[in-house]
Amino acid sequence: MSTGELLDVEPLELKFPFELKKRISCSVRLSNKTDSYVAFKVKTTNPKKYCVRPNMGIVMPESTCDIIVTMQAQKEAPPDMQCMDKFLLQSVKAPKGSTPNSEMFNKKGGNVVEECKLPVVYVLPPPHRPSPVSSYPEASASEISIAVETCERLALEDVSIPMEARASIYRLREEKKKAILESNRLRKELELQRPGHLSWMHVLLVGLFGFFMGSLLNMCS
Repeated sequence: MSTGELLDVEPLELKFPFELKKRISCSVRLSNKTDSYVAFKVKTTNPKKYCVRPNMGIVMPESTCDIIVTMQAQKEAPPDMQCMDKFLLQSVKAPKGSTPNSEMFNKKGGNVVEECKLPVVYVLPPPHRPSPVSSYPEASASEISIAVETCERLALEDVSIPMEARASIYRLREEKKKAILESNRLRKELELQRPGHLSWMHVLLVGLFGFFMGSLLNMCS
């Protein structure tokens, strides 16, 4: 933090978590520790690269003002992630109700202007961490079925659970078993309907045809 006579500035470095092709912003807080109105102005060595809002303003007595500095999306990283850009924050006492203008910061006019230099620093963004849920392997169908069966069994054995609830659990288990049996039966029927398998209708027709042919041969003999 800068401890000038007019404004405290925090931080003293503009740190940007550098990422290619992405606009990045950081903030600077100005604190007026006096009982006077203080005008400020922000300048940079690379104005096309950064957007400062506000770049000029008034900080009222014993109050604060936040400045947002946005770096335009960069197509390539600098060598060794070193940046030579700098910002200059100028501050000067201003009359109450005045509007900030460039003439206030003209030292040749006898104005007492404080200056604070703020270098730009690139930092690497924090590493991406997968969420705790996605870090666990996906459970198989058999593992899920075993877990459900275990929960059902424990619920039926727990005497603290009301009888009505346990009866509902038991009824649901029976319905689930019936559903599984029905599902297995339908699956087998579908397998018989596949090419290369004879359906029950085919078996019945073959049997009837054999019975008819046998009866016909008996009649002819």
